[in-house]
Amino acid sequence: MPFLKLNKKLLLVGFLILVAAGVLLVRLPLSTARADDVSDLQAQIDQRNANIAQLEKEIAQYQALADKTSAQAKTLQNAIATLQASQKKLDASIKVTQDKIAAANLDIQKLGIQITDKQQDIKTNQEVIAQALRSIQQTDSESLITSFLSRKNLGDFWNDVQNLITFQNRVRDRVQDLENTKAGLEKDQASTTAEKVNLQNYQNQLSDQEKVIAYNKQQQSKLLTETKNQEKIYQQTIAEKQAKKAAFEKELYDYESQLKFKLNPSSLPKAGSAVLSWPLDKIRITQLFGVTNASARLYVSGSHNGVDFAASVGTPVKAAADGTVEGAADTDLVCPGASFGRYVFIRHYDGLATTYGHLSVISVKEGQQVKRGEVIGYSGSTGYATGPHLHLSVYASAAVTMQNLPSKVCGNRIYRLPIAATNGYLDPMLYLPAYSGPTQ
Repeated sequence: MPFLKLNKKLLLVGFLILVAAGVLLVRLPLSTARADDVSDLQAQIDQRNANIAQLEKEIAQYQALADKTSAQAKTLQNAIATLQASQKKLDASIKVTQDKIAAANLDIQKLGIQITDKQQDIKTNQEVIAQALRSIQQTDSESLITSFLSRKNLGDFWNDVQNLITFQNRVRDRVQDLENTKAGLEKDQASTTAEKVNLQNYQNQLSDQEKVIAYNKQQQSKLLTETKNQEKIYQQTIAEKQAKKAAFEKELYDYESQLKFKLNPSSLPKAGSAVLSWPLDKIRITQLFGVTNASARLYVSGSHNGVDFAASVGTPVKAAADGTVEGAADTDLVCPGASFGRYVFIRHYDGLATTYGHLSVISVKEGQQVKRGEVIGYSGSTGYATGPHLHLSVYASAAVTMQNLPSKVCGNRIYRLPIAATNGYLDPMLYLPAYSGPTQ
């Protein structure tokens, strides 16, 4: 009797394995139609990616043309050529983003089919195993004698036992397959979530790019209207901007010079620590901090209070470190052509603060928390700028505050800017990654 009880238990366990194995050995492949859908979606995704690669080559060419004309002599003809090259680049960038949105949607559709298939695979296996358990419960109600005598002879009984052992080994591999299916399902679900985030980012980017295009067209129209397509008037306009900018800068410098601030070096990150990342994907510095070849000519103080980067209109500008946006405004609304124009001011958590000036579009709001590398705006030529570029100022955080001050230069209208004691301005290169490229 003990022998029969032992084999009865083996038979029952084996029965479960046998039924489960029968299920697990039957894979549930995609139907032909569903497989064709996945294949078609992948082909469409590949085509979109090919379009993106081609458009990015065109963007690089337009970028080079815009950089070239922007760096040339400040003439009306060159200014118009720069705006036209920027427009072509922006149009191509819009198409790239549209293709990325389409590819993301296709990816989500493809992942949806794959997720549905894997979910059905797991569900079917669960249902059949449940049926196996019910069958075992029924088998368990049979007498041991009935179970044993149902076989023709003892050899058949032992063959069943051997078959069960074989199935046990085979099902072990299939159970692993099922676990892999579950892991693949979880991975596909995570990929879908990530792709939806990408999709939302692309849609936000597209909205911003459309704003940049509107800005660039407005700049072209404004330039032609103000100058009446005459070089003499263009040069007069530049001279007027320079005079207003110098007067505004002196006004601000006189105020900041009166502010008292005792700089505590221990409150700042270590020089060379690269706690800040580059605000642009491609770096070409056009003017360094402090006394430079151009600073005495361009600035009342004789010193440049930040670093300038070459950046054609519409280049994404990124936060140099985590922080809080405390300023996101446009000085041109109060004093056109005299200061930062559209700018973003961020207070970081490491004793530093940064301002990004001359933007065409601002993508963040005051009070918003931003992460290192997050797009906060797009480069332009607002404020005082004879060509598109990005100005980056870095401050000791304790030295700078957002303030509302009246400007005599601009009819006593109130402007809002980050204001710092003159010794609160820091050399950005002390905290950015090492740079060995050219400067002007």
